[in-house]
Amino acid sequence: MLLDGDDYKVAAFVPAAYSVKRADRAWEIRAAQRLRKQVFCDEQRLFAHTDRDAIDAIATPIVALSWNGGMAEQVVGTVRIHADDDGLWHGSRLAVARGFRRMAGLGRELIRVAVGSAHARGCRRFTATVQMANVAFFESLHWQTLEQVRVCGAPHALMQADLAWYPPCAPDTCAVVAPRRAAA
Repeated sequence: MLLDGDDYKVAAFVPAAYSVKRADRAWEIRAAQRLRKQVFCDEQRLFAHTDRDAIDAIATPIVALSWNGGMAEQVVGTVRIHADDDGLWHGSRLAVARGFRRMAGLGRELIRVAVGSAHARGCRRFTATVQMANVAFFESLHWQTLEQVRVCGAPHALMQADLAWYPPCAPDTCAVVAPRRAAA
């Protein structure tokens, strides 16, 4: 992708790779919380000051990291998962940084790792509340709408993943994703 300057064109930086994994370092967790605030408070204005709630105390955060020079550089996506009881798991707060949306399928990979890692931990049913603008995307990933609900006054769909499409995967293993590059 080329960006126009006054007298030149500069290629936009595209990380060499991305990984998706359970957030297990303090900086990853803090960065995921900042990203959630940017997306849900600042951009979408679903929450006034913070999107944090009681679920954060029990949830497993999952992050998408961009890599540069063989090192994890920054958190560019996040989602959290948690179990209720009897094999029922939930995903929530799926967010991808503005500059990384539609790049390398990060949302799809976050969902795959979230559902697959819950499946590996005994999940028999996985649900999420999904913003209406994202329902078709989730349907393309083998989710179905159970009912329409409101979250923070905004319309959402309560959706359920088809676990047959999400084989169990170890929550501590990374999914490595190579970025898609725009044609020159």
